[in-house]
Amino acid sequence: MSYRQITFAERYTVALLRQQGLSAAAIARVLGRHRSTIGREVRRNQGRSDGAYRPQLADWSPEQIAGRLRRQGRLHISHETIYRWIWADKAVGGTLYRHLRGARKQRRKRYGAYDSRGRLAGKRPITSRPPGAHHRARLRHWEGDTLLGAGQAGPCVVTLVERKSGFLLVGKLARRTAPFVNQRLHHLIQQQPRPVRTITVDNGTEFHSYVALEQRVPTRFYFATPHHAWERGTNENTNGLLRQYLPKGVSMAHLTQYDCNRIATKLNRRPRKRLGYRTPEECYVP
Repeated sequence: MSYRQITFAERYTVALLRQQGLSAAAIARVLGRHRSTIGREVRRNQGRSDGAYRPQLADWSPEQIAGRLRRQGRLHISHETIYRWIWADKAVGGTLYRHLRGARKQRRKRYGAYDSRGRLAGKRPITSRPPGAHHRARLRHWEGDTLLGAGQAGPCVVTLVERKSGFLLVGKLARRTAPFVNQRLHHLIQQQPRPVRTITVDNGTEFHSYVALEQRVPTRFYFATPHHAWERGTNENTNGLLRQYLPKGVSMAHLTQYDCNRIATKLNRRPRKRLGYRTPEECYVP
């Protein structure tokens, strides 16, 4: 039998069950693991001062963990219980709460801002998008965006998110310019097992050469209304998840395409509430 690495959800569960006094053997039975696997996990992550088990980086939200475990029939536990454990950990000096996705979120409202990123005549408006794309009724309709690192001119990434499944692609860009974006998008589109029918993007100049890309791939671009971020809600939400790995203001100079693929895989294997706690990968990959 091949070894299967313990997941972040399982680490949460180990911590909660240990807090309730269960032995490694009992926890292993709940998780369907060998007790030696649980024993090694606990020893690797015990605090030196108090011997308490500290799971690693919280890659899933408590709600996702609870929902996924329930879906798999492995453990019925509420996300409120997980949150209580996280805040109890904080009360004794733990830092697990810092890894919650909303822990450092800052919001900035923009009203009446002028669209300074360029105008483009003849672009297709989002209102003319096919019904299957608008209602998330079918796969193969995507949203696209770019995510900056440190500064406006340095390395960054382009993201594509499939609207129905939430499946994510991340591409490394040397700079946020139309030629680099077209080159990377062409590569990402060509790799997909399903045709990419539409891509909805914002009005950034990096997407202004879309016609050249449409001549190379069977994809049609549509443009959202300026400053209407909610029209690309799937992409906006996914970019928020991506910021866990690529924080604002941090240089992406050393980021590779391998790193981008690895991050995308992590997010594609994270269960989502709107998918019934299935993962984007399960909903997209045929």
